[in-house]
Amino acid sequence: MKYYSTNHKAPEATLAKAVIKGLAEDRGLYMPEKLGRLAPNFFEHIDELSFQEIAHNVADAFFGEDVEPEALHKIVYDTLTFDTPLHKVEENIYALELFHGPTLAFKDVGARFMARLLQYEIRKEDRTGEVNVLVATSGDTGSAVANGFLDVEDIHVYVLYPKGKVSHIQECQFTTLGKNITAIEVEGVFDDCQQLVKSAFMDEELNRHMRLTSANSINVARFLPQAFYYFNAYAQLRRTGHTEPPVFCVPSGNFGNITAGIFGNRLGLPVKHFIAANNANDIFFNYLQTGQYSPKPSQQTLANAMDVGDPSNFARIYDLYKGSWEAIRNEISGATYTDSAIRDTMRDCYTRTGYVLDPHGACGYRALKEQLQPGEIGIFLETAHPAKFKEKVDEILSTDIPIPERLQRFMRGEKKSVPLSTSFSDFKNFLLHQ
Repeated sequence: MKYYSTNHKAPEATLAKAVIKGLAEDRGLYMPEKLGRLAPNFFEHIDELSFQEIAHNVADAFFGEDVEPEALHKIVYDTLTFDTPLHKVEENIYALELFHGPTLAFKDVGARFMARLLQYEIRKEDRTGEVNVLVATSGDTGSAVANGFLDVEDIHVYVLYPKGKVSHIQECQFTTLGKNITAIEVEGVFDDCQQLVKSAFMDEELNRHMRLTSANSINVARFLPQAFYYFNAYAQLRRTGHTEPPVFCVPSGNFGNITAGIFGNRLGLPVKHFIAANNANDIFFNYLQTGQYSPKPSQQTLANAMDVGDPSNFARIYDLYKGSWEAIRNEISGATYTDSAIRDTMRDCYTRTGYVLDPHGACGYRALKEQLQPGEIGIFLETAHPAKFKEKVDEILSTDIPIPERLQRFMRGEKKSVPLSTSFSDFKNFLLHQ
C-alpha cells in the first residue's frame, strides 16, 4: 500500500515511512491510496466474532499488505486487552463506552496499536538509534500515548500540553511516568502545542539531529485503528436484534476519531449518518453552514480535549470527499454547544436516566438526541471516564464520582515537567540538547 499526502505535493510513501515520519514533506497528512471493502459475509456474521477477531479483520484491510500476518495478529491482540461495551442509555440511544483501557479514554486503542506498529517498523527496517515521538495534547491524547509507549524500547515520547488547560487527573497521567516519557508544559493553548510539533517536523536541522515522528491523530497508525470500535459497536448492536445501520455521533476536536469512523464506513461498515458534535470551538460546524473553512484561536471550555481551533484531520475529510461541500454535508451533520448547554445536558441525562456523562460525551449525547429521527438507532461515543473530570462532574451533578484505582495510582506520582514558551526556537533548542 502506498500513502499520499493531502497536499498532493510530496512523494508517495510506504507504510513504514508514513508511520515513522508521521507528516509528509509538504506538511500534508498521509492517506492510503486505496481502500478495499470487507466481504459482505464478514458483516453477516460480525456479531459472532470477538472484538479482537473483528479488529484483526479491519487491521488486515488497512495494513495487511505491509505487515506480516503473525506480526499483525500479535499487534492487534496485544493492543485490545480491554473491551468497548455498548450501554443503552434510553430508547434507541446507546453509549459506546471507550473508557475501559489503561487511561480510561478512547485514545488508548490508537496509542497502543501505534506503539507496537512503530516498534515493528523500526525493527523490520533494522534501524539504529532512538525514534522520538512528539505529541501535542489537549487532554486525553497525551495520557494515552504516554502510557501506550511507556517502556517501549527504542522510542522516547515528548508530550506537549497547554499549561493549566487540562484536568488535574489528565496531567497526572503523563507527568508522573518518567522513564522514556517527557512532559513539556507550554505557556499557550493546544493549537500552539500542535504548531510546535508540526514546525519540528519541517525543520531540517532538527531532523538531522534526531529521528522524529508524531503520535497525534495526524499519524495513520494512530487514527486508523480507532475504526476498530465502530465495527465492534455495530456487532454489539446486532446482538441486541438491531440490524439497521446506526447513526454515529462523535464528540470532535481534532477530528481523528470521526475520520476513522468514516474510513470504516468506506470499508463497508453500515452507517446511516455521522454527527460531529463540537463544544464552543465551532469551526467545522460553521464550515457545514457556509462552505468556508475558517480556523480561529481555540476557546477554553468544559470539554477541554475538544478545544481545537484548527482541526488537523479536516484535511483528510476534505480529501476523502474530493473537496465537495455538498458530499460532506450529505453524510455528516454538526452541532455546537456552550458550556452552559453542556452542564444542562449532563444534569438532564443524570436526572432522567442515572447515566453519568463526561463533558465530551455530553456533547455527543445531546447532538444525537436532537438529531436522531424516528425509527433510527443512534450511538454516541462516550470518550472518557467521567472521573477524569471529577471536579467538574461533581460540581455539575452534585455527586462524588469514585476515582478508579488505576487513576489514583497516577495521582500519587510526582509531577515532572519542562516549562516552555510558545516560541519554536525555544522548543528546537531544547530538543537539540537531548
